[in-house]
Amino acid sequence: MAYYRFLDVFSWIQNLPPISEWKTGSMSLSICSTNSSQPSLNLTIAKNHHQSSRLSFAIVADFNIPISLWTSKPFKASTKTMKLTDQETISNLLVNFIEDILRYGSNKNSPYIKFPKLDSISNFPDIFNLAFLTLLFLVCIYEAPSDLRSGCLSTLKDHLSGCQSRQASKLLMKLLGSNLEEQWMRSVNLAITNWIVELQEAHHHTFRTPSPLYSYAFSAFGLWKVQLYCPVINMDVVNANNHPADERLQFSLKYQQLEGVLQFNYKVIIKEKWVEIVVNIDNIRCDVFKLVDDTLMRERGAGAAEKHFPSRISLQLTPTLQHEVLSVSVGKSSENPRIEIGVEKGIEASFEPPNPYLGLTVSAGESTTVSLKPWKFEESVYGYSANLNWLLHDSTDGREVFSSKPSKVALFNPKSWFRDRYSSAYRPFTRQGGVIFAPDEYGESVCWKVDKGAVGKTMEWEIRGWIWLTYWPNKHKTFYHETRRLEFREKVYLKIA
Repeated sequence: MAYYRFLDVFSWIQNLPPISEWKTGSMSLSICSTNSSQPSLNLTIAKNHHQSSRLSFAIVADFNIPISLWTSKPFKASTKTMKLTDQETISNLLVNFIEDILRYGSNKNSPYIKFPKLDSISNFPDIFNLAFLTLLFLVCIYEAPSDLRSGCLSTLKDHLSGCQSRQASKLLMKLLGSNLEEQWMRSVNLAITNWIVELQEAHHHTFRTPSPLYSYAFSAFGLWKVQLYCPVINMDVVNANNHPADERLQFSLKYQQLEGVLQFNYKVIIKEKWVEIVVNIDNIRCDVFKLVDDTLMRERGAGAAEKHFPSRISLQLTPTLQHEVLSVSVGKSSENPRIEIGVEKGIEASFEPPNPYLGLTVSAGESTTVSLKPWKFEESVYGYSANLNWLLHDSTDGREVFSSKPSKVALFNPKSWFRDRYSSAYRPFTRQGGVIFAPDEYGESVCWKVDKGAVGKTMEWEIRGWIWLTYWPNKHKTFYHETRRLEFREKVYLKIA
């Protein structure tokens, strides 16, 4: 079993003696070791041979001949103290960590990263340590020798799923902003996908990443928001056929990421004898994005268009302490789909003289048209929990897609609704393959009545959810289909005032 001791890298850097007092040309810290008989990974700070005031950081595998796995940009210590404690140096080092994490992703554009003054950032040491540990995690996946990699990755994974890292990740994501956050998560989840693929090929078993690596929630200004990121390869398979996917299709399906945003607006209405808490659906967004670029998808995969699509989203909103809850009310579900059946009959004939033989062609046909609304929204109540469901239905027979399978005839019918599904005018998705549910058509409000004794208190809610992604062939010729499911839960809060 791997041994790992969490180290506060930020404090270690802060407590280094002035460079003039170093007895050697470098300072090292052991950051990960499997056991006493194996080499460790060290974080090393070394002087520049030609300019001693300039330093560089490195992650080094401490073999008999050390192997450098990552090296930072050169930094200059403070001219006053000859230490690395000034804000500019620490900020530049954090930016270096983030830039190199993003470079492991498929987006090779250089990001613009700018932070406010460090003394205005709460819990900055935790943010700094999380960024370094995430960089170390990716360096281990891509660069570390095999005898070091598995042990260090296992323990790093456990630490990154811990409470301290979970809180730091929320702060870091807020600091980065939404655009860089998406790049960060795609880079991290590409690395995780590569790691899982390597483990599956070596041991022929599945491997899952812990949920805190990809989900978080916050409550502010009358808004509850849950952000989700998950590599598709890590989602549970709940429905699949016996026809294996070919190698190119497997590549396309593995290197995708689910990205979801759940937003609710809430308001507190204080009545004479009770309190009403009204939660409205603001936006439910779910997308599937590729983790590698189009070139690699074409060369090794079946193309970027072969990917999963959302087929069901199920959410459950529950007050965790219910002794002051009096009732819960939900809005109506969307109407049952209207079915329009139109029968069209026709006969065509052609006669084309002159001809040595009489040429007469006759054809007759009959067509039936069924019109179904692709998505249905349903609300229900379980105890004091409000259940919200969005379900995709097959437009030809009305069956729920997440629990059904396409017929063999439909698989090879170019006019099937799921064929060429991202460019059809009647597609039930956005052009990118995602879905957006807004309150105007696919969502209502939920209202809890609460005892007035709750005024002045902060109430906790749990948002628990399940998302199903389904793959039916788009342009690729295959019998393969599958459905995967993700489960998550997050806590949000509101002040009764």
